[in-house]
Amino acid sequence: MTFGFASSAASMGKAAGSAGRLRTLEPAEWAAAGIPLLRNPREVVGGLHARHRPLPTTAVVAVLDPEERLLASASFARRSAPADGWDFRNALLAHLRRVIPHDLRRRTPVRTAVLLYCREGDERWTEEDGAWMWGLRDACTLHGLRCGAYITLTRGGWQVLGEGRGGRRPNLTSEPGDLAEVTAAVEPRELRTASGAAEALRRTAAR
Repeated sequence: MTFGFASSAASMGKAAGSAGRLRTLEPAEWAAAGIPLLRNPREVVGGLHARHRPLPTTAVVAVLDPEERLLASASFARRSAPADGWDFRNALLAHLRRVIPHDLRRRTPVRTAVLLYCREGDERWTEEDGAWMWGLRDACTLHGLRCGAYITLTRGGWQVLGEGRGGRRPNLTSEPGDLAEVTAAVEPRELRTASGAAEALRRTAAR
């Protein structure tokens, strides 16, 4: 399993010097984490792209059931700040808490969170990707979820980092597909809770 690096030698040296401050995962650490593979990443990516119509610097976090059906999803814009996994973790956790109850009472997680991040550049790993990976992994732990795939969406297409799987469409410039065509693959389901999370789920999934 291999990764490309978009950083120059100078920027990589700078990143190494800041490693003590910024929370990030290197490609090898992510590859060794045992992230579950998506059975059909193209349908998951197409469904999230059709629902949220993301722009550059938009993150889309989604929770899937064991059959890879969509339970909840939320999108938000990345704040212009240093790429630190701590900040990304807090943002992801806040949105997860708004759309779906936690699974902390379960001994073993049964639901999986995946992250689609839209950015400029190519498919090669960047320090920002490493920070999103750290944030996703930590947010999943704190919400009782399995940490799933981290996917980038660029002008060249989409890429599941660490798996070597990707495609040209959708991409940052393509029109969202027909939501009805992808509903069967990533169908949102209502969760009944006393806290009113079901209504928030419906509103978020419909965006």
